[in-house]
Amino acid sequence: MVPVAGGARVRAAAWADLRAERGAVAGLLLLNVLASAAGLAGPWLLGRIVDAVRAGSGDVLGTVDRLALGVLVFTVAQVLLGRWALAVGYRFGERTAARVRERFLARALALPPSVAEHVPAGDLVARGSTDASVVATTLRRAVPEVVVAVVQAGLLIAAVLVLNPLLGLCGLVCLVGVGAALRWYLRRARPAYLTEAATGARLADVVTSTAKGARTIEALALEDRRAQAADAAVADARAARLRTLWLRTVLFPSFDVSCALPVVGVLLVGGAMHANGLVSVGVVVTATVYMRQLVGPLDTLTLWVEQVQGAIASYARLEGLAEVPREEPGPAGSPEDDRIEVSGVRYAYDGGRDVLRGVDLVVRPGERLAVVGASGAGKSTLARLLAGLDRPRTGSVTVGGTPVADLPPDRLREQVVLVTQDHHVFHDTVRDNLRVVRPHASDEELRGALEAVGARWIDDLPRGLDTEIGAGISLDGARAQQLSLARVVLAGPHTLILDEATALLDPRTARETERSLAALLRGRTVIAIAHRLQTAHDADRVAVLEAGELVELGTHDQLVSAGGHYARLWASWHGGHDGRDPGRQPGAAGASPHPAAGTGTRWRSVRDTDGNATAGPG
Repeated sequence: MVPVAGGARVRAAAWADLRAERGAVAGLLLLNVLASAAGLAGPWLLGRIVDAVRAGSGDVLGTVDRLALGVLVFTVAQVLLGRWALAVGYRFGERTAARVRERFLARALALPPSVAEHVPAGDLVARGSTDASVVATTLRRAVPEVVVAVVQAGLLIAAVLVLNPLLGLCGLVCLVGVGAALRWYLRRARPAYLTEAATGARLADVVTSTAKGARTIEALALEDRRAQAADAAVADARAARLRTLWLRTVLFPSFDVSCALPVVGVLLVGGAMHANGLVSVGVVVTATVYMRQLVGPLDTLTLWVEQVQGAIASYARLEGLAEVPREEPGPAGSPEDDRIEVSGVRYAYDGGRDVLRGVDLVVRPGERLAVVGASGAGKSTLARLLAGLDRPRTGSVTVGGTPVADLPPDRLREQVVLVTQDHHVFHDTVRDNLRVVRPHASDEELRGALEAVGARWIDDLPRGLDTEIGAGISLDGARAQQLSLARVVLAGPHTLILDEATALLDPRTARETERSLAALLRGRTVIAIAHRLQTAHDADRVAVLEAGELVELGTHDQLVSAGGHYARLWASWHGGHDGRDPGRQPGAAGASPHPAAGTGTRWRSVRDTDGNATAGPG
């Protein structure tokens, strides 16, 4: 799980965002001060009107008219300055929200591959969508309105204190209830909202993974288990939501009662003071109006305090990406050649048992190597290590004498590219989807890459390469996979690792695509995780993994003649296909338990004629 930033980091990030917009922040504060000051004039003039009427001397009507005109002028000025302040605040919010989103995207793209591959998809999706939207909304609306409310409240309290210190102290004492309610809420809000966001992310992950693996779940009859997982995630999310809802049900009534107390207190104390001749009626009226106006800013703070707490929790989740440990690559040099060597490699996921145990393998430049084995043998894990996505627990994986995982990303992708059945199609034109890997590729090169992977459907699209995917036109799994493979052709890496890269294609198209890729990438190294044994038949050499160990290595003919594990796999698989162009069948490696299980055959490590690790019966 991606960490959540602590309070210190959130405050530092918020301060940095404010400094980046210090001009707008200064303008926002100045306009709010002027608007609030203009708002203070109205109640003061109203008090003067009351006192003038009570005095009844001189030109009372003229005095009242002049004072009323002043009230109107200052009220209009307050409205205009307030609107201007909100406009400045909204622009500040939009720019800052864009900065927060861009920072999150940059950090997400900079995540180490080993971290990005293991982060639950729902967590990143929730942070990049829900959390980012909450922060953006808060910056766009809450920040300007909260700033206005805070400035107004501060100036109103100061005005009452200046008008009459005793009445001002009375109002402040009555505000103790507001402070107590707010303190009670804030002490419980942060953990509650973080829990709500985390449970929402887990629910999104359960829904995403269930939808993505629906066919597998149905095939393995796991519907009840996934339903139970979904029910548990929903229950956790509901409980967390009810917790924050309970906090609000306590906060809002407490605020409503507490906000009425200052008005009541000033009226009672002011009435007593007037009865004793200490203050005029106009002063009491002015102080009461100030206290009544204070309810508006406090109501605004009440409405936004809950959303601000949620935004702070979302901000902490967005900033949490900055706390993801970065893998510091070693001082990688330039690979001398394209020779890949795997020496004594052991690897385990999250401290569990070793998935790979003492694997030794040399992949010669330009050869086609097929890796076969039963499900769970470690084929995909070996592919990840070869592609530099993970580091071995012990041993080494090098290309040209340089550790693969130490190569910088741009250099690594020129050297080794891993292609799986997972793919992504952007909501953009076909041309721009392909140019992700080569921005300046010509249309002829783009069409050549599509032709190489059998994507002849490009001519059937209404606008060819200019057809926008997602705008009423979508690609099915097979076509999206061909688009992904076409990117590989354009990238032209020295070593290509295919792990179920053609799994969504029908068997005949898959074989034609693999052969086309092999012909197009002739002279380059191709490592195929072979789930169809026909791929192994066409390869230069075949590596057989069993329970995390390399038990056989050699050509197809050599291994069939040896009569070992691969021979039994081939006999079982080939016998079920009658020489036809096959796809994955029950006997295929990686599709079902291997037929040789329980035979008791053991293997010992030997060396083939090239000095590479292989195995023979022992």
